[in-house]
Amino acid sequence: MEHPGLFDEDDVVVERVRGLCMAYPEAAEVLAWGRPTFRAGKKIFVTVGASMKRPHSMVFKPDPDEYPALVQRDEVFVPPYFGPAGWLAIDLEAAVDWTLVGELVDESYRQVALKRQLKALDGS
Repeated sequence: MEHPGLFDEDDVVVERVRGLCMAYPEAAEVLAWGRPTFRAGKKIFVTVGASMKRPHSMVFKPDPDEYPALVQRDEVFVPPYFGPAGWLAIDLEAAVDWTLVGELVDESYRQVALKRQLKALDGS
């Protein structure tokens, strides 16, 4: 999928995030604001690109209990537009702990997913 103006079709960072996000039940990729967004049904759980200045970042909805610890990390920041609603972003340009990124994707999905999607995810 091409992302005009922000991402090349073969952008490695987008591909890596896509691989994590699309593994979730009923996950869909939708281009919005010139950026790939990943949704659980209709609700966004990840957006790639927090801003034009930081295109290789991932916006996610953290578990509220984890927010204080996450915001202390050097690679995590409060993104424009999403930040006031409790979302955070992680810079994917630096040396990235992709295990952490996977955990953040999972937390974010769980924050917005419907009960049936969570049942499918947890296999119950």
